[in-house]
Amino acid sequence: MPTVKNKDGYGALLLSSLKTGGQGVFEIAERVDGLIAASNWPPRYFSEYASWTKRERQAINLAKGRVLDIGCGAGRFSLRLQQKGFDVTGIDNSTGAVKVCKLRGVKNVRLMSIDKIWKFKPASFDTVIMMGNNFGLFGGFKKAKRLLKQMHTITSAEGQIIAEAVDPYQTNEPLHLAYQRRNRVQGRMSGQLRIRIRHQNIVGAWFDYLLVSQEEMKEILEGTGWQIRKILSDKGPGYTAIITKTR
Repeated sequence: MPTVKNKDGYGALLLSSLKTGGQGVFEIAERVDGLIAASNWPPRYFSEYASWTKRERQAINLAKGRVLDIGCGAGRFSLRLQQKGFDVTGIDNSTGAVKVCKLRGVKNVRLMSIDKIWKFKPASFDTVIMMGNNFGLFGGFKKAKRLLKQMHTITSAEGQIIAEAVDPYQTNEPLHLAYQRRNRVQGRMSGQLRIRIRHQNIVGAWFDYLLVSQEEMKEILEGTGWQIRKILSDKGPGYTAIITKTR
């Protein structure tokens, strides 16, 4: 069977995982330097609230008002908030993810890239969630600043962002350290990954995914009208930032 490139590898992964809740399915990510890694993330995409990490539960319980779920994936966070009575809009640039969300009962989900959030009217939301390490969807330093300013516009005066991120510096893996050095030489952020998702014979398009330290996140937020109010952390390189408006 020939390889099909530049298709929805992530969506194909979620659709294949739908019947099993992700059990027996691995997510295959290819980095531009040739590294290919398999993760056991798929079951987490379909997990229920009771099995989430303490940090995930703490974070989602801080949501308020009208919620925008960016990169909603299989919809686990949208579904939880929906069950709690929130008005939730989920967006994802994966057709497969949107289909899975609809099949699982997410009421309002749209096929939309993070790059198109400017299409929402001003003050449309009170909370933006970027769970599942989706701060990474900002892609890079300049793009992050541009999108954060747009988020400032589409959120209310008391708007907030709840974003999960990963610190790239908490590693001793030589391949990762070499990749970070290569990024810096090229003028990119150390944790700016160029990756694509593969599933069976389907290979997704390349995209940038950003890993940042807490200090780097502060630098990105500077001048965008946002600031870190609180950090939720646990063991490992992952953390969740509760981000509120400075004005």
